[in-house]
Amino acid sequence: MAVAVKALFFDVFGTLVDWRGSIAREAKAVLEPHGFVSLDWLGFADAWRGEYQGAMEEVRSGRIGFCKLDVLHRRNLDRVLPRFGADKLGEADRVNLNLAWHRLDAWPDVPPGLKRLKARYRLAPLSNGNISLQVDLARRNGLPWDAILGAEFAGDYKPKPRVYLAAAAAFDLAPSDCMMVAAHTSDLKAAAALGLRTAHIARPDERGPGKGEAAPGAPVDIAAGSLEDLAAKLGT
Repeated sequence: MAVAVKALFFDVFGTLVDWRGSIAREAKAVLEPHGFVSLDWLGFADAWRGEYQGAMEEVRSGRIGFCKLDVLHRRNLDRVLPRFGADKLGEADRVNLNLAWHRLDAWPDVPPGLKRLKARYRLAPLSNGNISLQVDLARRNGLPWDAILGAEFAGDYKPKPRVYLAAAAAFDLAPSDCMMVAAHTSDLKAAAALGLRTAHIARPDERGPGKGEAAPGAPVDIAAGSLEDLAAKLGT
């Protein structure tokens, strides 16, 4: 499939990495030694992630100034811990648990898919995650980025237009020369409205069995089942 773009920008949480399974694993590692042996680890991951959009909306709306996602994740963690009876967790463990977002595992198709795509395109994350978080995920999972772009670089959170436009400008490209790759239709619609091309990656189990997008909910340039499928459809 011929799509004339020069750069691919990637959503990360859910599209490239399994945040749910990884956060459940990390929460268990931190909390179980404190006696939380029967806690619903996946439920904990869901609850923490459930605070995500609301926290970013505080920034997007201008109610608070821009701050890194690590800061928002920590505020959200402090809200969630009491719901699971873990409000007595000490500061060192809270700091360690908050860094769980730096230790997420990529979906199996991601490293080989990105390797194929890098042969032809410039690659960068376009994530709401902060720069240090994205660097740690790249080093952990072998993600071959050409740059680290996204929310911290732009000083705002998706789907604000400046996040997408700042990424294109960083590579000295027009939006039409760039493609947004994501497992979330809302992200792709925001990018398309600014002139970026779009590719949807199916992640039907992102938020649990059958609780993800198996197909895009709006027109896209490419709908792919994996990053390797995307690479094939782009001819790499």
